[in-house]
Amino acid sequence: MRSFFNAARLLLADVASSLFFAILLSLTDNVMLATCLAIAFGLLQIGVQFIRGKPIVIMEWLSLFLVVAAGTATLLTDDPHFVLFKPSIIYAVVGAAMLKAGWINRYLPAIARTVAPDVATYVGFAWAGLMFLSAALNAFIAIVFDVSTWVFVMPVFATCSKVVLMLAGFAAIRLTVLRRLRGMPEAERDALLISTGERVQSPLSATTAAGKL
Repeated sequence: MRSFFNAARLLLADVASSLFFAILLSLTDNVMLATCLAIAFGLLQIGVQFIRGKPIVIMEWLSLFLVVAAGTATLLTDDPHFVLFKPSIIYAVVGAAMLKAGWINRYLPAIARTVAPDVATYVGFAWAGLMFLSAALNAFIAIVFDVSTWVFVMPVFATCSKVVLMLAGFAAIRLTVLRRLRGMPEAERDALLISTGERVQSPLSATTAAGKL
């Protein structure tokens, strides 16, 4: 689960940096000030991890690069849409990575990987779809609407959509596992539960099994 939460943290941090910029811009109406502080915010995120000795993954370097690039473009053109457009690139890159079938399996317990791998694959594709949808929506809001609309729409959508999909995906996988387990013969089900670590084999059943060998 660590890698999954790291990816989720990166997405939230990227939205947070853009949100930080948008709020500053709406409060101060100063593009240069908001942009400079947003760049400093992005540098601070990387700096804190570096000081703590935590590894900085490629996606975090990409996010930092986009902060600087978008911020520089904003300063040169006096157009805040460059910074607001940045999360779309992050979402698109993450979505492309999630198109790999079975990527979500590493974050699931053994029983789910064994009993419902097909449903897990569909859930993984659903996550990829959500990333692409988020990228498109963010780009549309950033280009067509003003900063105040972006501040209202994107943080709410980014949070709510991920929570809903996480709960729906968990429920779909869990219900499928339970349904398929109930449909198995008892001996096969017990053996599967033991092999995946969901059930500890009792000494009595182990002794009985050994006696049959």
